[in-house]
Amino acid sequence: MGALSELGDFLRSRRGALRPEDVGIATAPARRRVAGLRREELALLAGVSITHYTRLEQGRAAGVSDSVLEAIARTLRLTEDETAHLKDLARPATGHRPGGSRAEHATSSARQLLAAMTDVPALILDRRGDVLAWNPLGHALLAAHLPREAPHTPADRPNLVRMLFLDERYRNLYPDHKEEAHLAVASLRLVAGRHPDDRALAELIGRLSIHSDEFTALWARHPVRTCTSGGKSLHHPAVGALHLSFENLCLPGPAGQRLITYTAEPGTPSDAALRLLAGTARSGHADLLPLSGASGEGAGR
Repeated sequence: MGALSELGDFLRSRRGALRPEDVGIATAPARRRVAGLRREELALLAGVSITHYTRLEQGRAAGVSDSVLEAIARTLRLTEDETAHLKDLARPATGHRPGGSRAEHATSSARQLLAAMTDVPALILDRRGDVLAWNPLGHALLAAHLPREAPHTPADRPNLVRMLFLDERYRNLYPDHKEEAHLAVASLRLVAGRHPDDRALAELIGRLSIHSDEFTALWARHPVRTCTSGGKSLHHPAVGALHLSFENLCLPGPAGQRLITYTAEPGTPSDAALRLLAGTARSGHADLLPLSGASGEGAGR
């Protein structure tokens, strides 16, 4: 998962996805051996030497300037997230010990905040997607089939990315699993670019690559995207369909921990279903509530 080898792979993937006609290059299709831009075409459009660009694709990025990277990003039509990722890969962090040797924990104040959010599903995650803590409703919403105390022991902690590919019950929460998987991999790509020495992150990616062909195929496409807020559709085994808004809130500190909350629009069937789930979460039996008693959208289907 070296950043410099990732740099070459990322540039080749984006160069291969950009058609000559997209950038005003007239071609004779029969004469081209590649679908995307050639190296020399990209270098010319970006205003950099072919030698300089070739060195970048070979992972030799020492001394590359922001202006060169930004010119290449503009030519490749990279998004803001993709441009930031390009810079992370070209200038990997150095001088840090490999991450993952020390288990992370949520702070006492963050746990107190979780406990106070009795009507809002909430979780605290580390940058890899490990669940450091969840409140009862967060547990009931996403992982009622797992022990509520699972986040307390680092070796047993759920990881939302791993679960999305390897835990069938968690996968089944998402009717549009394909889109959810794409977002998860795109977010993990960003984190991997920023933390190339994170051993635990490398182990997670390696495990997923071995055990999930779906993950491997998505990872090879180099999607890059951050997702701080938006909507999610779930189908909960206890209360049926839910349409929720989520927010990713960064917690203070260098570890990259974040608080994720889920809410429903007041007065909607999803709001009623979430309230029903909250009641069962307080009793500790959210996974046992029969669908016939649910009031959510699509409940009982």
